[in-house]
Amino acid sequence: MITRFHRFAARGLKALTAAAVAAGLWLGAGTAQADPIWDRWQAADAAVQRGNPAEAVPHWEFLVEHYASIEDWQSAALFCGKLDEYFDSVRDYGQAVHYYELEDKYWRLFGKDWGAVDLQRAEQIRTVLDVYMTTADEEALKRQGAPADGKLAKFEPEYGMYIGMYSEQDPQMQNHFTKSESIYGKKHALYLAYSQVGKPFPAQYAARAKEAGAALQIAWEPSAGLDSVQDNDYLRQWAKAAKASGIPIFLRYASEMNGDWVVWHGDPQKYIEKFRLVHDVMAAEAPNVAMVWSPGDVPAYSMDVYYPGDDYVDWVGVSMYTEPYENGDPQQANMQATSPIERLDYLYKTYSDRKPLMISETAVSHYAYIPGESFTDYGLLNLHRLYEIMPLKYPRLKSITYFNVDLKDRESRNNYLLGANEAMKQLYSKMISAPFYLTKVEQGAKPADGVGHVQLGTGGNTFQGKTRITPWVKIPDIYIGRIDYAVNGQQIASQTEPPFGIDINAGQVPEGSRLELTVYNRSGEKAASKSLPFSSQVSVMLNGKLQSYERPPVVRDGSTLTPLRAIFEAMGASVTWDAATQTATGRKGETTVSIKIGDRQAIRNGQPVELEVPAQLIDGFTMAPARFVGEAFGGAVQWDGTTRTVTIQSSGGKAAATSSGSAPISSAAPPSASHHDKQPDSSESGWLVQAAAGLLRHIHEWLQAAVAYIMNFFGFTL
Repeated sequence: MITRFHRFAARGLKALTAAAVAAGLWLGAGTAQADPIWDRWQAADAAVQRGNPAEAVPHWEFLVEHYASIEDWQSAALFCGKLDEYFDSVRDYGQAVHYYELEDKYWRLFGKDWGAVDLQRAEQIRTVLDVYMTTADEEALKRQGAPADGKLAKFEPEYGMYIGMYSEQDPQMQNHFTKSESIYGKKHALYLAYSQVGKPFPAQYAARAKEAGAALQIAWEPSAGLDSVQDNDYLRQWAKAAKASGIPIFLRYASEMNGDWVVWHGDPQKYIEKFRLVHDVMAAEAPNVAMVWSPGDVPAYSMDVYYPGDDYVDWVGVSMYTEPYENGDPQQANMQATSPIERLDYLYKTYSDRKPLMISETAVSHYAYIPGESFTDYGLLNLHRLYEIMPLKYPRLKSITYFNVDLKDRESRNNYLLGANEAMKQLYSKMISAPFYLTKVEQGAKPADGVGHVQLGTGGNTFQGKTRITPWVKIPDIYIGRIDYAVNGQQIASQTEPPFGIDINAGQVPEGSRLELTVYNRSGEKAASKSLPFSSQVSVMLNGKLQSYERPPVVRDGSTLTPLRAIFEAMGASVTWDAATQTATGRKGETTVSIKIGDRQAIRNGQPVELEVPAQLIDGFTMAPARFVGEAFGGAVQWDGTTRTVTIQSSGGKAAATSSGSAPISSAAPPSASHHDKQPDSSESGWLVQAAAGLLRHIHEWLQAAVAYIMNFFGFTL
């Protein structure tokens, strides 16, 4: 975290710089060229002295643009500072964020990092409202969870997230890792242990992890300095013991190296040399060890010089803690407006295209001992962000290890212990219960239910059956009073506390819908809102199995059209296509079914079958009414309007999943590619059958028309 000293130092240096700039302008005010600029400066100062800083704003804006145009970055930054502080004070947070970011940019161009505090404040007051939804589109989930080269790192899941814990100082659990399920309702994938270079491999911790079916993360610290690490018998024996443990090991060697609080800080070249040495020995002796390079989240901009290189790093980790006061001290900065989410942003943008990320150790405070204040609401809000929002926003984040400790009398003087706050413990247990939170470390792991998350609007806006909507909300007022959810202007849910998110059934969301979220602060004032396109598609369950099609079902004229070829073939029928007559024909056993594009009748074994709507060609696929397609070869079709699911049990097929009712089938939800329904070339025998069927159909239609004409001529009505 940025310390109080660094804050005051940055502000003090900027103040001195401002005085120097003012002096320079005053000394040069005699020249005609400087007069207009000096006049603007004086006019702004006069407005402030009159107690009306709003009048100074246009002058400050002019000065920012002027100094930026002549590349006087320090002056441009200083006037940005006046603007961001003013807009912050009047709660015009959008403008404040703009000028905080601009101030940081100009300080960087000036060669200073004094804008770090400005960026932190910008994030504190930035309004965020993003929405994520669950999906079973496995290909989409794999894509967003994969590195740029598509090759997963050692022990990396395809998607989903490993849950880990440091439990040694948890009175309920200690290092009895097998207790995890009874305490938190779920096994954990890995546990954290600390060890020092020079001490034996922590075999007892590894044995406990193996007993629990888990992996071990080892924070291995060269407390005697980087030179204590040598390629010698000790290091080789340590590596062999790691291999003998028989479990996956994440080796977090010399972490937080970018912070001056560790003895291995300060010599990036030597750090890289030693990290590479450890990597090479582990690669030779212990292939079950994954190397984790893990800086602290701050100071962010000094971490990159310590990076050992892609060939030596399996995972990129980070240490980060969420607490209401900086270093636990209310005399330092108030951090309640800072969430854990934005603090991962720099690391994620820098490394996630190459490496999976883990939060090596983290925690959220629910009690601050120095002021003696309880922060349960703060803890719940940020625990939810840590576990439910961060994996959604950052799909390459694939492991989080919770530091489950009460630091009452040491270090930050915060209580992070979940067991000390029942609400925190219950929320944690509830969140990790989903299959998305993985309990076993293995190559290419993924959730058992095949479900993950995509961002609504950018990752997709359609779903099948049902989905869970999870909003990521951040407002300058910090605490959320209420979130209202509506579809097409009709409110469907409202929430006042985390975990924020609701389940929505496809039947609530017809095609062309919009999802609307409105956020209020605790005073009842509207703080944010968003409207997004949101639709469901019809699902098809065939013999109890959810189908996935290249051309999903669609709704036309109130009826659901499904891909004929894909479903016929899944039921064991063969399909031919006559391009000349635009007729598809399916055969199974003694049954032959033909359907012509645009006709209201199909032919089944020579007999006409009335259709709800004609078959249509859509994107090159024959789409026919769902009930006809499902029943064509003796199948049973049902419709579940809640989830918009067509359930088909084919003749001789396994029992289908239960559904509700047999109402007309209309509405739609999503599959994606597996069955290709584009039409093949016709065969001679198929053409003859189709031609005969077509002739019979035309004779039937002519006779119907003739009867109608005769009855009308003699005054009869049908």
